[in-house]
Amino acid sequence: MGQITVRKDLDGIKGLCLITPAVHGDARGYFMETYSQRDMEEAGFDYVFVQDNQSSSIKGVLRGLHFQKQYPQTKLVRVIKGEVFDVAVDLRENSETFGKWHGELLTEENKEQFLIPRGFAHGFLVLSDTAEFCYKCDDFYHANDEGGLAWNDPDIGVLWPRLTGTYTGTPLAEGYSVDGTALTLSDKDQKWPGIKQTFRF
Repeated sequence: MGQITVRKDLDGIKGLCLITPAVHGDARGYFMETYSQRDMEEAGFDYVFVQDNQSSSIKGVLRGLHFQKQYPQTKLVRVIKGEVFDVAVDLRENSETFGKWHGELLTEENKEQFLIPRGFAHGFLVLSDTAEFCYKCDDFYHANDEGGLAWNDPDIGVLWPRLTGTYTGTPLAEGYSVDGTALTLSDKDQKWPGIKQTFRF
């Protein structure tokens, strides 16, 4: 693994990994390989990524928690501008860590990449004034295949950093803020049910 280091099975959740690229800097700036199939294969990964996505968001935006129902995707996510707290929730049937979450602070400075396998819900909270977020997927986007979970579901218990507010039993953004900036969610993300209402094994 010449250009990356990998931390595997974060918080004991099998498959969740944090990838740190080698950054070569000098007085002019820096250079890094943002992705190398060879390095990934040497690290034991056999993913074939077929689509790259990018989004821009302002401070206080929370996107998620989203998952794909019939066409799950592995995601390799990173931040190229700003700072986000990125979260994955294990939704794999029969997983020993079903319902457990793990979060990583991804920034333009640390350049770390969060590898989230198929079978997870995913979301992130923007902590900087703006953030540009990029991710690779190992399957194409399929319309009408998206599911979701309430971002503040107490049965999951994500600890979103720098977020204040009082849980009122709904996923509404009202009453929450990040460093005094009002929390912003899409209409759809304020209507998702909790994990117990969504999954009944």
